[in-house]
Amino acid sequence: MGSNSETPAIPWMRLGELDPQSSLTPPPAPFPPGNSAADNARQRFAVKGNAIFTGGAGALALTSARALLEHGLQGLALLDLSTSLTRSKEYISAIQHDFPNANIVTMPCNVTIEAEVQSAVQSAIDCLGDLRILCCFAGIVNCVPSIDMSLEDYKRMQDVNTTGSWIIAQTVARHMISRKTGGKIIFIASISGHRVNYPQPQLAYNVSKAGILHMKNCLAAEWAQYGIHVNSISPGYMDTVLNEGDQLSGHRAVWADRNPMRRMGSPQELTGPVVLLCSDVGGSYINGADIVVDGGGLVF
Repeated sequence: MGSNSETPAIPWMRLGELDPQSSLTPPPAPFPPGNSAADNARQRFAVKGNAIFTGGAGALALTSARALLEHGLQGLALLDLSTSLTRSKEYISAIQHDFPNANIVTMPCNVTIEAEVQSAVQSAIDCLGDLRILCCFAGIVNCVPSIDMSLEDYKRMQDVNTTGSWIIAQTVARHMISRKTGGKIIFIASISGHRVNYPQPQLAYNVSKAGILHMKNCLAAEWAQYGIHVNSISPGYMDTVLNEGDQLSGHRAVWADRNPMRRMGSPQELTGPVVLLCSDVGGSYINGADIVVDGGGLVF
């Protein structure tokens, strides 16, 4: 039998510092005494630095990115598949036009390929400078009865939605840690990670989003010591192109019937939580949280 010295040591998770003076997650400084009420309101939800968005060509990502720019974001890298970036070129150009003082770039990237992610993140750093924010919007969905689902389809859902989020979160976190800047990481989870959807069957998607929720918890615990806040947002059914079409009219009626507000959400209604979680003051003590934005659907 080998000695204890040959047994690999089990790592011990390290938390943040007890002393606020040496902590990388200290409380925010008081507002300057000469501030007006309007100054305080603006600074409370000010967003600083540079951000990366995966799934950056989608409606939810573009709407949220615009909101962060309105609150002071200085640089933005939109990562997505080349075809998606081309399809959304008009919307991206409009954002670049509306925020001429911000550095806004696009980069093709498949979040399931680690080398592509690492290259895209480095390119974003080269173009923008240090990264302060990561918002993971990349995701896919399919609705297939579980008895008929292929292993390939199941694995692809996990690869894009869960593993893809992990790959870029780790890559960006390593940069934040090396630069000692701290930062904000926001995962887009879903009400599907909290409950079984009805009436459509979507086992693989639901599992992938449940994984996102617990990954957020683990990383919030491990990375707080580095000044990194990790949170998630769980949207309900959103009124985007994914939920359009006559074939979904019956489903939309069921979704509305099972929601206290009797409707789907709009992409704009996601921006408040995004700004909150990305702000240095307003979101300073939020870590490991999931904000559900679903009109109250989860109460049933």
